[in-house]
Order: sequence, then structure tokens, then C-alpha cells
Amino acid sequence: MSTPLYKLKAEFFKTLGHPARIRVLELLSEREYAVAEMLPEVGIEPAHLSQQLAVLRRANLVVSRKAGSTVYYSLTSAHIAELLAVARTILSGVLAGQAELLADLRTDTGAKPPS
Repeated sequence: MSTPLYKLKAEFFKTLGHPARIRVLELLSEREYAVAEMLPEVGIEPAHLSQQLAVLRRANLVVSRKAGSTVYYSLTSAHIAELLAVARTILSGVLAGQAELLADLRTDTGAKPPS
């Protein structure tokens, strides 16, 4: 019996559920990166970056290639970059809505302060 699509989607989003992995994918949305180039951009220890890249490789979200002693990573699909762009758009809308709500709360003169 095959796994239902909604469960596969949940596993996919769990894979994305780490800030370092999201940052790596954002970087790779721009271009191919060597591991050494990613380290200062992601801001984690080399061993931790290696672990996060392994998770992304196992999920088939990134691929690596070796040139001499340098390992380069790239996205397996441009759709990953598109997904991150859509997430940014959604979050922008959510945050804009929250900012509007906060502004409304701050300007609401009919509210009485607690006694």
C-alpha cells in the first residue's frame, strides 16, 4: 500500500522545518555554492552544515558535485526556489495583516485601559 500524498507532503515540509536548511535553500536559489562559501552565510559550524546538507540530499532537494577537494551544491529543481518565493509572499501578507491589526489596536480610542 502506498503512502498517501498528504503524508508525503507533511514529511516534505518537516524537511524544510529547520532555519539552517531554509537558509541553504535560499542561497542555492541564487546559484551553485561551495560548502566553504555557505558557512559564513548560514552561520553554523561546519559539522552542523554538513548534517543539514545531508538531510537535504536525502530528501533529493539538493545535489552535490566535487571539483578537486571542493564540494559544490545546487538545487535539484527550480520549483524549490519558487516555493521559497511563494512562502515569502504569504509571510509578507500575514505580517502586513498583523501590522495593520497592531496599528488598529494602538489607535483604538474606544478601548478602556484595564483597571
